[in-house]
Amino acid sequence: MADFTSSFGQDSVHPVPRDRRSMGFFSTFSLWVGANVVVTTVFTGMLLVPDLPYLQAIAIILLGSLVGGVALALTGNIGMRTGLPTMILTRGAFGHRGAALPSAVNTIVLIGWSWIQAYMAGLSLDHAVEYLTGYSNVALFTILTEIIVVVITIYGHRGIERTENLIATAMLVLSVVVFGYMFMKFNIGNLISMAASEHPQLTVMVAFDIVVATAFSWLSSASDYNRNCRAERTAIVGTYFGYNVATLVAMGLGATVSGFSILGNMTQTYDPTELIGQANPALGFVAAVVIFLSVVSTNVMALYSATMSYLAIFPGHRYWIPTAVMGIIATAGAMLQNWLLEHFQNFLLMVGTLFIPVGAILLTDYYILRRKNYDALEIVTGHKKLYWYRNGVNVRAYLAYIIGAAFAYYFSYVHTLPTGATVLTFLLTSGVYWVLMKVGASAEGESRAEYGLGEEA
Repeated sequence: MADFTSSFGQDSVHPVPRDRRSMGFFSTFSLWVGANVVVTTVFTGMLLVPDLPYLQAIAIILLGSLVGGVALALTGNIGMRTGLPTMILTRGAFGHRGAALPSAVNTIVLIGWSWIQAYMAGLSLDHAVEYLTGYSNVALFTILTEIIVVVITIYGHRGIERTENLIATAMLVLSVVVFGYMFMKFNIGNLISMAASEHPQLTVMVAFDIVVATAFSWLSSASDYNRNCRAERTAIVGTYFGYNVATLVAMGLGATVSGFSILGNMTQTYDPTELIGQANPALGFVAAVVIFLSVVSTNVMALYSATMSYLAIFPGHRYWIPTAVMGIIATAGAMLQNWLLEHFQNFLLMVGTLFIPVGAILLTDYYILRRKNYDALEIVTGHKKLYWYRNGVNVRAYLAYIIGAAFAYYFSYVHTLPTGATVLTFLLTSGVYWVLMKVGASAEGESRAEYGLGEEA
């Protein structure tokens, strides 16, 4: 307990020493379950049905999660090996100064996530309280929820880890209850045989792309937590297994609820608790508790990672101050309410446009170009200027980022691809960055050491 209370508000972007790391397999597994059994992931599953047949939607969820989870586990493993959070790690590829832009972008994106999560939590808590007392006030419960989120986050990683262990266990148990009731109440055979929409908005490939994008949306945060893992195998297996279990449960719940609501001629809504509650108010209450717990846990992680991204730009600032300020901003943004829900799918695409190229560059730089070798202390201090490139900025990384982001934007918003743009954006950005760093430097006769690739042989 003394170690827990002494860590209050003391988290930083400096490497976490091995002897102070606290996450074993169960903690890692629980953290990624708690992060992804959440209403936004449930909503993603709801998008798939009835555009796709139910079993096909479940297969796409499983396959997309297995593929996307690889990138998530590998990104988190960089944090485990270096002890550093994600956005400070981007200094290795973008340069000591150049990493400020992706860190700023990530801070903004995570505040956006926190807006959505704060409102979703307020909705779920309102539903639960209204069921018990008849009183309803979404705005009030949104504010109360965000206060809880800020308090937990200010305690730092130790507080988050202990909270996630409890919440993940509760959510999995309650999710089993919800699934069990639905399969007893409704005819699963009718769901399996239900015809897909005659005019679907999603193709199989676009659905797969959206599921993969859900995993990629966590790349900016993976190392923030996994830098506290004790062992490399624990970090990889716990993250991969926890993420896939959580995504299958949450997206599967969304697809199942959406299908049963159509078969039962219920009113479809963006709020899963309302859909379930139409069939059984008591079960709607249980679902509201599941959603509330999950959103609180995910919002805590979003706010914590937003703070780590901010500190990657301003490492001298005290941890708890930006945490509190961004919590207030998220609460104010949550008052936009329905606008957030109506634009949620576009927000997912924006995340892909802005950050997936950064994740591709980071993974390519660490695993392929540098062969899993980062000097953690040098990344933070910059004393030796090993990651300085030119004036603290790696122009090649920026060029690869611009190409990847432009590709993602054009083929997501202007000319939509039948395959979706997420996976292609990742592969394109990775390839472009590798070429620019390896081939470009050699063609111009530049020193490999100058671009952080080591001395020439």
